[in-house]
Amino acid sequence: MVGRIIRTDACVAEGADWLCTAEPRFARALELTGPLPLRLRADGFAQLLSAIVSQQVSVASARAIQARLEAAEMITPAAILSTDDADLRALGLSRQKAAYARALAGAGIDFDALRRAPTDEVVATLTAVKGIGIWTAEIYAMFSLGRADVFAPGDLALQEAARLLFDLDERPKERALRGMAEAWRPWRSVAARALWAYYHVAKQREGIA
Repeated sequence: MVGRIIRTDACVAEGADWLCTAEPRFARALELTGPLPLRLRADGFAQLLSAIVSQQVSVASARAIQARLEAAEMITPAAILSTDDADLRALGLSRQKAAYARALAGAGIDFDALRRAPTDEVVATLTAVKGIGIWTAEIYAMFSLGRADVFAPGDLALQEAARLLFDLDERPKERALRGMAEAWRPWRSVAARALWAYYHVAKQREGIA
């Protein structure tokens, strides 16, 4: 089943209220963070291509490359498959990312069908494409598809936020954090928003961010 879809700020607020009742530490976090952001994005090929572009580069570099791709109208599967690696590299993609872009373009993903697919199927479909890992797939399900019950335990900021909020001796690894997040069903996506927001506040207090 697809489950609950987050569409508005009211949906996020509903999830936040549930989390604060289920786990008092979230109430403490939200006292510091204030209302949580909606953070919804578009879905489809261009969004995943943007995720590939953003891998292991600065935000500024990713935006510049994405702007060049858009200006060249290289944001559809047909466009990517109709050009060669030299042209893609001239637009700023590394050899590896050009290969990833081609893999995504040639995967034949039915993005309309993904909107109706169970989250596990969404993740499996996307991670079958070279260059798309589970973190990217989970973030896509969370913010592009609006799934209310998705978590990304491999995210280092989520791990560090969990350490701080739950007073853990060390940062939980991916498997341990995935287990912790089971208690936050059916609003794990809102729990992720809360932890990201709390991480930002905590690091500002430390003078890091």
